[in-house]
Parts: sequence; C-alpha cells; structure tokens
Amino acid sequence: MKHLYTLLLLFITYSSVAQYTDYVGAGHSAGVTVSSSSEQTKPNWTETASAENTINGNGLDARLLETSRFLAQATFGTSKTYIQTVATNSFESWIDNQFTLPTTAVSLGDATTTIYEDAKARYYSNGGANAYTGPKSSHFSYAWWEHNMTNDDLLRQRVALALSEIFSFSDELEKDKWGEGSGYFYDVLANDAFANFETLLMDVTRQPMMSRYLTYYNNPKSDIANNQFPDENYAREVMQLFTIGLYELNNDGTYVLDASNHRIPTYDNDDIAEFAKVFTGLGAGAALYGLTPSFGLDFGLVDKGVPLNMYDTYHEPGEKHLLNGYTIPSGQTGMQDVTDAINHLFNHPNIAPFIAERLIQRLVKSNPTPQYINDVANAFNNTNGVRGDMKAVIKAILLHPEARSCSWSTNPEQGKLREPMIRYFNLLRQITLNNPSAKYWNSGNYFQNYTYQAPLSALSIFNFYYPDFSPNGPIADANLVAPEFQIHDSYTSVGYVNAFDAFIHDEIPLFGNQSYLGLTDVTFDFTTLKYLAKDDEVLLNHLDMLFTNGQLSNETRTIIKTAMANYTSLDDASLLNKSKIALWLILVSPDYTIQK
Repeated sequence: MKHLYTLLLLFITYSSVAQYTDYVGAGHSAGVTVSSSSEQTKPNWTETASAENTINGNGLDARLLETSRFLAQATFGTSKTYIQTVATNSFESWIDNQFTLPTTAVSLGDATTTIYEDAKARYYSNGGANAYTGPKSSHFSYAWWEHNMTNDDLLRQRVALALSEIFSFSDELEKDKWGEGSGYFYDVLANDAFANFETLLMDVTRQPMMSRYLTYYNNPKSDIANNQFPDENYAREVMQLFTIGLYELNNDGTYVLDASNHRIPTYDNDDIAEFAKVFTGLGAGAALYGLTPSFGLDFGLVDKGVPLNMYDTYHEPGEKHLLNGYTIPSGQTGMQDVTDAINHLFNHPNIAPFIAERLIQRLVKSNPTPQYINDVANAFNNTNGVRGDMKAVIKAILLHPEARSCSWSTNPEQGKLREPMIRYFNLLRQITLNNPSAKYWNSGNYFQNYTYQAPLSALSIFNFYYPDFSPNGPIADANLVAPEFQIHDSYTSVGYVNAFDAFIHDEIPLFGNQSYLGLTDVTFDFTTLKYLAKDDEVLLNHLDMLFTNGQLSNETRTIIKTAMANYTSLDDASLLNKSKIALWLILVSPDYTIQK
C-alpha cells in the first residue's frame, strides 16, 4: 500500500529492452528492474512495500478515482474491486458491454407476486394470525431491492430510475393495492431504457398503471347530451412532463422568444382537448381470473402486465387537430390515432433538448451548459440516421466533456445534490453486507419516512421536485437550479443524518426483513474497514474512492481525522468504532452529498 513503505536504498537498472526519451515511472517502466536494501512490512499488515512500486504506477489512484466518479453517475454504486476492473478499459467499452446485458430474467411485476406469495407463507408459518394481503407497494419494494442488490445490469437500472422521475407514476395514493402493477410499470422503463424513445413513449402510454394514475383508463368518447367529454389528464401531462414542456426550445435548451422577447407556449387548452380525444377507448388488454377483458372492466380485475387494448366503439371519431397545424385524419382506428399522436410528439423539435436536459440532470449535473444540451440533443435527433436512439443519448451524456473533464468537476457552479435514495443505494452497494437469509426484502419505509424518497413513491405528478426548482440564496442569486433541494429541508436534512447514524451505529442498514417473516436482518460486515482503520489515511483514502471519488477536501479530511483520533487502540472495538465514525462523517459531508 502506498502509505506503508520507506525504502532505504534503491537500485534501478535499465535493460536494453526499453529506452525512454520522455520519462520513467508512473507505469512507464517496461524493461526496468528495481531492487532495494529494504522492502518494508508493518506489524498487523499483510502488504509489503515493494521497490518496484516506486516506478510501476501502483499507488497512483488517478484512473481509479476517475472511474469511481464515472460509476457514481452511471450506477447505484460499486465495490473497489469493480472500480479496479472497469478502470482497465475505456468507459465507452463498459457502456457498450452494459448495453448487451439483459434486464432481470424475471420481470419485477412477476417477482413482486412471487415474493408476496413467499412472504405470505412465511408470515403464517411464523404464527401470523391476521390476514396477510397483497401484493402491496412493500412487495414491489422487496422485488426492486432484491434485483438491484444482486444484478449486473447496472447502467440499465440507473437509467430506469432516472426515467421513473420523468415518466412520473407513483404508488403512494394506493399503497395497499397492485404492487405487482408497480413492478410491471417499472419493467417498461427498464426494458426500454436502451430502446428507441418512441417505443418507450408508446409503451408507457399503454401501461395500465399509468392509465390508472392519469385517469384515462376506460376514458370514453364525448357524450354531448350528458355533458361528458374525454379526460384531459394524460393529454396534458404527456406534453408538459413527458415530451415537450411548456415553452418552445432551441436545440440547446434555451427558450425560443417572440418579437417581444417573451417565451412561446408549445400548446394551449384547445390542444389539450384535441389530444384528449386521442386517448379515448383504451381499456383492459387482459383480465384476471379467466375473465374476458372489456371496456369498463373494474381496474382491480385487469392484468397489469398486459398493455391496454383499444376499444374503437368508445374511441372519439373524427379528425384531431394537434400541434403546429398537424391533423390526424378521420376514419382511422383508435390505435392508429394513438400511434400518430405519439409519433407527432416524438418528432416535435422540443423533445430532444427537453429529454436531454432532464436526463443530464438526473445522471450528471443540475445546470448543464447549452452546449452540453445541444450535443446530447443532436445525438437524440440523429445518430447513424436514427432518431430517438436511447443508447446514443446515454453515451452522449456520460462521455461528454462536461461529465468527464476534471476542470468541470471543480467548477463551483457545476454538480448536483445527490438524491437521498441514491445515497442510500450507494451505502448498501459499496459496503460489504452479511445476509444470512440471502434475501434483500427492504420495504424502504424507514428511510422514506425520513427523506420522502423511494422508487415510484413521489407525492406529486411533478415527481419529487421540479426540474427548475431553485432554492433561495446563492443558488437562486446565480440564476442556477438545484431540483433535489426541493426535498432538502429542516426535516429531511436532519432525518437523513439520523437515518444513516442508525444504519451504521446499529449495523442494520436494511429495514424490512422482519422477524415475523422468519428472516434474519441484513447487517454490515466491517471486516475490511476495520483492517484499513489501522491507518487513518488508508481508511480515508478507501472511503474517498468509494464515496467522494477522490474529491474529499482537506477541511473535511481534517474534521474526520480529528474524530478518528479518539480511537487509538488497535483492538477490535476501537477499530470498529473508528470505521463507523469515519464512514458516517463521509456520508453526511458536503463532499459526498454534492456530486461533482
């Protein structure tokens, strides 16, 4: 290890194999042999300081820290071993490999039902007396965590979560119902994360849970005699939140202005009414219990994993006059109308910069420059002759200089507040766990109660926060936005600190494997951290790589080392306490909570 060696006398010899005209060292050492009068070891350490480490590049962490920062944007967190593996190749090759990995073999919808049945059996076998009902949102959470603690499709799942904050659906209004439906909705996001955006938009539109949430399930055509007109919820939100936004945009995300320097609305109430006509006639695609699907079928009887069907009898006939003079002709089937409307939005000039900025905000930074948005929008508009290629968009986001350049990472106006749930995922993915039951059935309720966040749990159609939210103070004064600060308040900021203190102090980071289900709690395994804690700098460097990506400030490092100084013994209890305080202070530090 780089902190453990002091060499008394070095002998460096050059073979005829390599001749360097620029420099020797930092891995540029082919044909060079180094020997020493002392290759130091330290008590209680297994590592030996080798003379060769003076020039072979071992101990130089720049590439590892660069890789750690990349994976912080592209995943929910990885181990040091995984960082070291990814660091040996290009980031683009890692992305390409991730594109080849399928999502979970069993859909989250199916997994939610399976886990519910398993949990119910465990509940009764452990003496449960009350009715055990579901699947509920808690069972979806069990399934989500089970997959995301054991999966290899890291990029797909990270993008799926980002998409869930654009295509906003929440199970909060009906937590005790249709947990499997939440799983099937999430399946759409994961399965289409690397597909074409038009496919994703169509699949979201036909997903039963979205139709329930935005009230266009069993949405009938107009009945003027009874003053009944098509529901407008989805027609409005599919434009405002999912595709084009409120105002016309240039390709770089800046607003198009009229002659009076005013923003130009993309649509008005008449446009909403016309789009509402399109989304009529959609009903059950399949029914449960052997029933025949039909328009008007109670939603509780719908198979939530089968796309909606069009019932033309209930679809609004006639022309639909959409945006910018586009008209859907009369006489088509209802599904042809829907297909045309989706294609119309997909080809709107706003959609590329709108989606580009939203995804950049979720993955990389809150305030991308117009150039960054323009470059990603260009990838959306046309990559190898294809419009809407999500793979191209993801690559353009993660490989862009604003995401990768060190100069951008040190810009004080750049970065983003890490969402509380991302910080939670990082902790559980990056610190070793003991899991005797081999299950990660985390309800997430404990953490959600403290921070207002869990997958698919937003309290509003606008999701957890507005993308243009700007907190009062220096951020607003600088005309910058910081969306995640909308849920960072006096309650959640303290709640987050307390929750992580409980996780680390009690060594139980997953709350949900309740004893009444016959499961043993998942706990932290501090073996590695205790070993590293024998040297304060070694432990801090390890945590810096995992959580702060090499950007731990001297100020924060000093604060943590001061706290660690209270534990000077090398006995197990002292090393454990030192590990805990260092980990907790890293996780509550601004160096970690702000992703740069």
